Amino acid sequence: MAENTVLSNTEYKVVGTRPIRHDGTDKVTGRAKYGGDFQAAGMLYGKVLRSPHAHARIKSIDTSKALALPGVKAIITGKDMPVVQKKDASNGAKTASEKVMASAKVLYKGHAVAAVAAITSHIAESALALIDVQYEELPSATTVLEAMKDNASLLHEDMTTNELGEKTTKHSNIATHFRYELGDVEKGFAEADIIVEREFNTATVHQGYIEPQNGSAFWNADGYLTVWCSTQGAFTARDALATVLDQPVSKIKVVPMEIGGGFGGKIPIYLEPMAALLSKQTGTPVKMAMSRAEVFESTGPTSGANLRVKIGANKSGKITAAEAYLAYDAGAFPGSPVTMGAQCMFSPYSIENMKVDGYDVVANKPPAAAYRAPGAPISAFAGETLIDEIAEQLGMDPIELRLLNASKEGTQRLESSPFPIVGNVETLEAARDSVQYKTKLTGKHRGRGVATGYWFNIGMQSSAAIAVNADGTVSLVEGSTDIGGSRASIAMQAAEVLGIPAEDVRPSVVDTDSVGYTFLTGGSRTTFATGIAAHDCAQDIRTKMIQRAAQIWDVSADDVTLADGVFKHQSDPDLKFTFKELAGQLNRTGGPISSQVSVDPKGAGSAFATHVVDVEVDTDTGKVKILNYTAAQDVGKAIHPSYVEGQIQGAVVQGIGWALNEEYRFNTNGAMENSSFLDYRMPTSLDLPMISTIIVEVANPGHPYGVRGVGEVPIVPPMAAIANAIYHAVGVRMNELPMSPATVLEALWAKDGEPANLQAAD
Repeated sequence: MAENTVLSNTEYKVVGTRPIRHDGTDKVTGRAKYGGDFQAAGMLYGKVLRSPHAHARIKSIDTSKALALPGVKAIITGKDMPVVQKKDASNGAKTASEKVMASAKVLYKGHAVAAVAAITSHIAESALALIDVQYEELPSATTVLEAMKDNASLLHEDMTTNELGEKTTKHSNIATHFRYELGDVEKGFAEADIIVEREFNTATVHQGYIEPQNGSAFWNADGYLTVWCSTQGAFTARDALATVLDQPVSKIKVVPMEIGGGFGGKIPIYLEPMAALLSKQTGTPVKMAMSRAEVFESTGPTSGANLRVKIGANKSGKITAAEAYLAYDAGAFPGSPVTMGAQCMFSPYSIENMKVDGYDVVANKPPAAAYRAPGAPISAFAGETLIDEIAEQLGMDPIELRLLNASKEGTQRLESSPFPIVGNVETLEAARDSVQYKTKLTGKHRGRGVATGYWFNIGMQSSAAIAVNADGTVSLVEGSTDIGGSRASIAMQAAEVLGIPAEDVRPSVVDTDSVGYTFLTGGSRTTFATGIAAHDCAQDIRTKMIQRAAQIWDVSADDVTLADGVFKHQSDPDLKFTFKELAGQLNRTGGPISSQVSVDPKGAGSAFATHVVDVEVDTDTGKVKILNYTAAQDVGKAIHPSYVEGQIQGAVVQGIGWALNEEYRFNTNGAMENSSFLDYRMPTSLDLPMISTIIVEVANPGHPYGVRGVGEVPIVPPMAAIANAIYHAVGVRMNELPMSPATVLEALWAKDGEPANLQAAD
């Protein structure tokens, strides 16, 4: 039975409670409007023709037969993209355009080459088959190791490697090589009594959101474009559209629809620019949506990687040095999360001597996109496995070794300033003291694993607006897409300030014309940053309401207080209003009260998590069964504990899938072989245990209620924790992801000295 524990630091009236989510009724009754629900009079349907090759030059595209098909209204190709037609376009704009649609060269199977708008989706689909594209096929590379070979086919002939901050003349698929250094690693390894070094490989995985990408657009005759889409950031989508379409942002409005999951994968734009251009050609709205195969083959997964890691420690368990080589594939265009992987890898530890080299490498796969704590789970898989190995060699408890070396306030980070107040030690102690960790694990081929994860969290810009209604409720307008219950968590922060129930705050997520600029929902920033905007906006409302009460009573505002939703005169008990009573008088005593606030907070507060997992390995089949799981995490302050628990548990589930099953499989031609949920094996309820959570609250001084971002860091430890558990179950160190039954069997055979191919034949 799972246990959900909250180790609370401060109690509030609203913050920390568990009200029903504001959008819950709409979601469960089907009234919530998703991108697939969009309808408009005269609407056309768009479909995309995608490359069947992983790497090829486009020699010609003939659309004449498709245009002649009855019901087809427009066709565009990469040559129709405005940036392609603009001779002085920036390299950044050109890259953004090529990501949407190829103009001269396709870089992965699934790269868009043409799009059709027709009166029905079936006609549009039929038209695709009539478009004749002639290709010149080129060699492809779908792994980072293949792409880094000296003789590898170049994806971008004009790209040269940026080497340690210097532009070079070397043409390769390595976009960037960077390095972080602290102290003297050679000196640190010389001081070590134990040195562990291993190489790791991880496969490409997808975020696995249920709702496919979609986008609808209407480019009006007045030159203004409206886009309806499933996006994690309406404003970032607007800005990206402005770049690709070569339009000012003032002429584009993005309406965010409800979103059926994103996890970072719905930050980029895909269909929206094509729908916009088709709408411009036809003068009518155009709706587009991806199939599941398109989602897998044409949207951004996270990177595959090759890692080499070396860690040294002395006999007392103190880590003296750590070094890593991280090569992440970025997919078809530069921009892998290797930088974040490097920054996060050793952050749970106070290590005086560190060096990390990172390589951003292009390969013939869809351009990489963010996936929860992008880059960090990959590097943690390698680093935390070595930490466990050091603990074993020293005969130390793995949590005690981590506590001995734990980073804390004042610890110097590899890439940045020292840590402020953080809860790393507290999460380790919570995991150590958990019921699961204190209960002895028994049974054959069973093992327990531990891993710690880190994510830095971000702030960025957010806006909110509040208006007081005559019935005592307030309307809260925000620009943050709600993925993980942020409507509720943001509304609760406003309610806390105003002393009213969360149910009396009505939150709305609106379009880009209706609220101030708000950065995307991602990086574990929304409850923190948009929460601060709502908090500050509510503070302004509070001040104005106090002033109005003082005006009505003809007293000084300094003599009026607001507590528990009641305005009172400090010395005259007869002078008091409930929030609702005062709200009902606003229009006749000076007019309505409202406020709008925009913020750009900096003190996001780092997040740490420690996970404990018990597994059982079937040595005949290689199947790994998860028996029990506990996740301890510092959240600063849990605004809505139920949603915090859900965020943690959901990330653990994704981490289990990443650890044991999920991977992109490519054939020798660079085509994905498992582009369906049937073949891309995500965990189901039958694969999962009950997941216990321990919410640790070490307040973040950068937020009025101490909030730290929640959603990123819980996906960082699972893969390493499971790998460590497998070792303690059957004695083999796992160096590859996923740790599928076949991979586990091969590791067991190698341990026993049995040839894998002969054993497989038996």
